[in-house]
Amino acid sequence: MSDNNYKPGDLRVWWIPQIPGKSFDVPVESVKQGAFLLKTLALYDIFQLENKIKPDFCNVGGLSVWCEDADGDGTPGWCDWIDEETGEDDPFEWVKRQAA
Repeated sequence: MSDNNYKPGDLRVWWIPQIPGKSFDVPVESVKQGAFLLKTLALYDIFQLENKIKPDFCNVGGLSVWCEDADGDGTPGWCDWIDEETGEDDPFEWVKRQAA
């Protein structure tokens, strides 16, 4: 999907399985779904390492939200996700708090 098809508040998970490298991006419908996907991707990478499918590696991932002002100059784009109400920027912690 091209960037002009997103609307403010849309979410996506980004994952780089080997740094440096290109990110693998997946749209998600909620913070909870994003946290689940991030955990799944991390567990999959651990499985590959432990079973000698993939050699030692360095990965990184996160949750992003489509913003109307991604660069401070009014340009729309992807920003790191943060809960506007609580200031929480860790989707795993946010999901835990929602379940409590």
